Amino acid sequence: MRDHTTADLLIRAREGDHAAWEEIVRRHVRLVWAVARSHGLSHDDAADVNQTVWLLLAEHAATIRRPDRLSAWLTTAARRESLTTLRLRGRERPVDLWDSVDEAPTPEDIAIADDTRRRLWRAYHTLPDRCRRLLRLLAFAPELTFQQVAEATGIPPNSLGPTRGRCLEALRRRLATTEAVR
Repeated sequence: MRDHTTADLLIRAREGDHAAWEEIVRRHVRLVWAVARSHGLSHDDAADVNQTVWLLLAEHAATIRRPDRLSAWLTTAARRESLTTLRLRGRERPVDLWDSVDEAPTPEDIAIADDTRRRLWRAYHTLPDRCRRLLRLLAFAPELTFQQVAEATGIPPNSLGPTRGRCLEALRRRLATTEAVR
């Protein structure tokens, strides 16, 4: 099954080939997981999103018009499910009440970190969509292969390195600009 294209596997899976389903999952599970985790979901919430995406694929496999774009379909489904989970569960994060007060960051540390985070995200959101998608996957899913990232972003694998470099340089320039304005 490893020598079949994703499109061939999806067609076989539609026909009930269990080995094709297993190969599709093997090839894409890390991508789906990475998209869920890149939205800041907990391990359990990301696992729920992962499971839901595979159920959606099983339900909609026959209606996917472009089997060769399955990675993009899975990425979109995982993103939508992640956003739904965030909306339903909110952004509450458990806090360990037993943490030592002495180790807590000072208000100044918190303000500086918040400012830095805001400036980084503001600069990130000014990047072209292609750069944002690429940097998000590379930052939050470092375990993905270049081939998986290429499939998810639509960028040829041999262009990922140079594209990443250009995107990071654009982000650095935007951060430097916001630093100069301050």
